[in-house]
Amino acid sequence: MKQKLLVTGGAGFIGSNFIRYVQNVSPQTEIINLDLLTYAGSLENLSNLPHPSNHQFIAGNICDQTLIEQTLQENNINTIVHFAAESHVDRSLEGPSAFIETNIVGTFSLLEAARKVWLVEKLFPLNDVLFHHISTDEVYGTLGPNDPAFQETTPYAPNSPYAASKASSDHLVRSYNHSFGLPITISNCSNNYGPYQFPEKLIPLMILNALTGKPLPIYGDGMQIRDWLYVEDHCEAIWTIIQNGSVGESYNIGGGNQPPNIEIVKKICGILDERDLPNTPHEKLITYVKDRPGHDRRYAMNIEKIHQELGWEPKHDLANGLRDTVDWYLDNTDWLNAIIKEKDYQQWVEINYQQRGRA
Repeated sequence: MKQKLLVTGGAGFIGSNFIRYVQNVSPQTEIINLDLLTYAGSLENLSNLPHPSNHQFIAGNICDQTLIEQTLQENNINTIVHFAAESHVDRSLEGPSAFIETNIVGTFSLLEAARKVWLVEKLFPLNDVLFHHISTDEVYGTLGPNDPAFQETTPYAPNSPYAASKASSDHLVRSYNHSFGLPITISNCSNNYGPYQFPEKLIPLMILNALTGKPLPIYGDGMQIRDWLYVEDHCEAIWTIIQNGSVGESYNIGGGNQPPNIEIVKKICGILDERDLPNTPHEKLITYVKDRPGHDRRYAMNIEKIHQELGWEPKHDLANGLRDTVDWYLDNTDWLNAIIKEKDYQQWVEINYQQRGRA
């Protein structure tokens, strides 16, 4: 049966990259894109799609269950790919309520709509529908220097309002499979980077600040370790799970790149130094600022399950992925300027970095 996707949060960073990826590998797939266009989502991210006739945008809130039901019914949706989420730890520390509303209540509304349309009204045979939920490695908590990488069986131990809200949504999705028989899959990914990422996250923030000669703010000692995943590799993994994953299962997705944050920033500086740009050497812009509360020290993902069962592994190493990312931002300054002007970017940088003070 032909798949017809509802992608939630498809105007955001990963969602828009996923839509591009699907249109490249499966041009005939029809995509309905539901996004509220909050600060991190923009129609700029959807310009120049490979097959715009197979993409339809709907401005809407995932908490609006009636809208979701109508969208599923009127468009004959048989696959939901759920990206929509508040996703920045720092923002969850400033204002947790939006994370509870979007990540928990919004996921519940989507699940209820899918249950009604797919299980009660039986719009499609049960074998032809799927609810795929995108989650994060942060639900597992933090690792010590010598701890083994997170596995799908690692107990949940979230440490921020963001991580707790995503853990809650994971549990809800699993419960709808166990209690109602809703066909679901879940993927937990590590830190993404690449084109179209809103410049509040580490890598695009460092690129933007370096280009404009502003300080490169590093939390604490900069020795926090993340597992860096190039966004196109993530999109390929999600599509692989949707096509071939086992219903009811979760899959960890990681990039196999785990240097400390300060090393990431120095690599970016080195790449920029190779270009004929002002502010070279860019490492002189590095500034250490007070660490955020409860900052998890280390994440690492064991991807053996998705590799063994589905044959997926990342294609991009960090060196090539960072170069591609820097080049994309250098080549797309119009996108970057439009995003910054549209959103509350400057106010957020002021609150989160400039008022934080030096370490």
